[in-house]
Amino acid sequence: MVPADRHCANRGGCHHGIVRRFLPRLVSLLIPGLFIWIPARGAPPEPGANFTLPDCAVTMVWIAPGSFLMSDPQGANDDTEVTLTQGYWLGRTEVTQAQWQTVIAHHPWFKNSPLPSYFKGADRPVEQVSWDMVMEFCAWFNELERAAGRLPAGYAYTLPTEAQWEYAARAGTTGKYPGDLDAIAWYDANSGGVTHPVAQKQPNAWGLYDMIGNVQEWCWDWYAAYPGGRARDPTGPAFGGHRSIRGGSFLATAGWCRVAQRTRWPNYLKTRGLGFRLALAPTDMSAAVPVGRNGE
Repeated sequence: MVPADRHCANRGGCHHGIVRRFLPRLVSLLIPGLFIWIPARGAPPEPGANFTLPDCAVTMVWIAPGSFLMSDPQGANDDTEVTLTQGYWLGRTEVTQAQWQTVIAHHPWFKNSPLPSYFKGADRPVEQVSWDMVMEFCAWFNELERAAGRLPAGYAYTLPTEAQWEYAARAGTTGKYPGDLDAIAWYDANSGGVTHPVAQKQPNAWGLYDMIGNVQEWCWDWYAAYPGGRARDPTGPAFGGHRSIRGGSFLATAGWCRVAQRTRWPNYLKTRGLGFRLALAPTDMSAAVPVGRNGE
């Protein structure tokens, strides 16, 4: 389940709550006349329905609660029957460079920073972003959506947990891939060694594009062995040295594109094969709850 500080970066403490509450006020006080962009107001989305945000064209797909088996392909003997008890939204695509720019262009600190990404293109996924950068993006995005009246009560934009990511990526399937690999993914055999505009391959059964291939995707969790047995809404350990990464990239072999495949990076590092996908997830979850082992 999602801890209370899930929507804050760990480095330097939980500063995002301060940013969300006081940044617009402080900026207006310290720099009179500075323009703070506020998106058009609107109603928050209703659980159970997909929606598209008008300002940045981010489409979010509703993912209903359910259960699946998380099984580490490295044979760690920690297979875990996961139940996700609350629905959430997940980005239809990886966040693109155009979407990143639309949001960050109005950030008081980052708006003059160069666009991260080695492979340039408005509809290509943004990459060369660290976990810390992504969480700052999410904090600012929440600020904008809250100001616009579009942030649903009890939800916040963040990264998906590994469990949320894999559940959505599988979309009800149980095999190595959630479809024909060449049809759904840009990987080493067909990518030409570059990223590609999002949503060019076939989506999975739940309408999500590029869950496999193109760029790997940051997840919320610190990387660790699965809890084993059964668990509700797992989020990984409270502390760690690396954040979890999923999905394979344009450089990945077919084996590294398996839907269960896992890897990890320190949260402050970035690379051209690593991007992210937004989640709009409940904020009222606590630590993971084991339910039993070996059929108990």
